[in-house]
Amino acid sequence: MLEVRLHRSIEAIGRAAWDACHPGALEGFDYLSAVEQAGLAGFEWRYAVVEMHGRPVAAAPGFITDYSLDTTLTDLGRSAIAAVRRIAPRAFTLKLGSLGSPCTETVGLGFAPDIAERGRREILSRLIAGFEADALAASCGLLALKDTPGPDEALWNAAAPGFKPVTGLPTAHLDIDFPTIEAYLGRLSPGTRKDMRRKLRMRENLQIEVRQDIEGLAADVHRLYADTRARADMQFEDLTPAYFTGVLEQMAGRALCVLYRRDGELLAANLLLHDGETLLDKFFCMDGAKGRAANLYFVSWFTNLQLCLDRGFKRYVSGQAGYANKLRLGSTLTPTSMRFRHRNPLINQALRWAAPLLSEDPVAEAA
Repeated sequence: MLEVRLHRSIEAIGRAAWDACHPGALEGFDYLSAVEQAGLAGFEWRYAVVEMHGRPVAAAPGFITDYSLDTTLTDLGRSAIAAVRRIAPRAFTLKLGSLGSPCTETVGLGFAPDIAERGRREILSRLIAGFEADALAASCGLLALKDTPGPDEALWNAAAPGFKPVTGLPTAHLDIDFPTIEAYLGRLSPGTRKDMRRKLRMRENLQIEVRQDIEGLAADVHRLYADTRARADMQFEDLTPAYFTGVLEQMAGRALCVLYRRDGELLAANLLLHDGETLLDKFFCMDGAKGRAANLYFVSWFTNLQLCLDRGFKRYVSGQAGYANKLRLGSTLTPTSMRFRHRNPLINQALRWAAPLLSEDPVAEAA
């Protein structure tokens, strides 16, 4: 017998129950706990667990927030909404209930390892239904499934047929199957290889430090994050200083922060997670003008590759956005989808018609 339980805190579930469905997850219990405790404004957290005879067999994080549709609109869509908002400021702002997390790379669904593929559709359907019931009770009109991975598309299509999928932001990764940085450079095109060697000369003027904490530097790191966020095309969550310190504290031994200074001035900070196999680049926070002048994006890329080589990591996950450079540097992209539906059938149909305005293919834009 399947039973769905919704919790407001991951602590109410407990590490053992969560890890039973997410064994070895990089963005697992400790990471989600740090996110929950970081005090992100405007979010209510949810955690959905499906139990079979009292044993957890599936789990996923979720959240409730006020969502502005222009967060993920194309330029044409933003222009249309801006015109309407001059008359009605709250237009196109909906109360959203979504599976997933604003701070994870994918939706974060996990199953107990012994659950066979053929049984996962029913379990996921029950999890989605249970989450929907909770979100509707909280007066959410818009329901979503955030960043469902492309390799699991068939499962999500089967378990959530009422949700309209639109193209999400792919996740980029690079397999560390080369022995040295020189061997990696040898795989790049001659033009890219020459350009990277030129950019990496900037390292001579930098002080690069790998740290386990940012004691005394949280405000400086957050200032760099705010600068980076202000330059972003899409803005959703607004991270706090407590996010950065909390992740490093709760994931001690599995989280790093690389600091980049020039003449003692902090120009960039890179928050990284790892599980012994994969290095995940969570946030690269940079002073826009000074960081670009120092080629810090590319310097950090090669710093992270060297970390992988030094520590025996097999994969570097560089996350979402910036696809032109990531493809140029040899990355592979894993697609994701955003899936949505509205409880009001008329609004739901209107959103389906407007779906082409809700996203553009980021890979096509990068080409």
